[in-house]
Amino acid sequence: MTVANLPTTAVELAQRLRELHGDVLSDPVEFRGEITLTVLDASRIEAVCRSAKDVLGFNLLTDLSSVDNYGEDPRWTVVYELCGLGHGVHLRLKTHVSEEVSELPTVSTVWRTADWHEREVWDMMGIRFSGHPDLRRILMWEGYPYHPLRKDFPLGGKPTDLPEVAFTRSAPLEGGPFVTVPGGRDTIVREPRSRTAE
Repeated sequence: MTVANLPTTAVELAQRLRELHGDVLSDPVEFRGEITLTVLDASRIEAVCRSAKDVLGFNLLTDLSSVDNYGEDPRWTVVYELCGLGHGVHLRLKTHVSEEVSELPTVSTVWRTADWHEREVWDMMGIRFSGHPDLRRILMWEGYPYHPLRKDFPLGGKPTDLPEVAFTRSAPLEGGPFVTVPGGRDTIVREPRSRTAE
């Protein structure tokens, strides 16, 4: 099927993807004109993405991000933003990952742009991507023991000492709770900081 013969709306393309993968995908959800499908079996994300690209013309992965649902199970949601340059349609895929598993198949085999996105999710959230060609940290240094965008990571940071590699100290704002003052006279006043001493 060529791009010219494909359905032309995100809802129609989402339904077509559901036909290809059956019960692996949820019903499409529309919110503010955007369509989202949830991949119910996270281990099938690569196969679903492959069909989205090869069959339905979603030839661009515009973003891959993660959400920490701290306190819930499964803990993480990984979000894939797809675009078809030929038909101009956007589609969002989501899947959920538990803290016990905390691993997904890589989609860098489908879209090369996933390489750095997956490295960032690994670095910041600690979700691994099996089959990734070079899964190493992209922002923090190798050996850094934490994943700083997790909701249980303190805003003031954690001290780290890795001899001959790097070190960190907690930020001077440590001690929380961190509060932003709305409408302060300047950005320094509005900056989040520990306000318990004030």
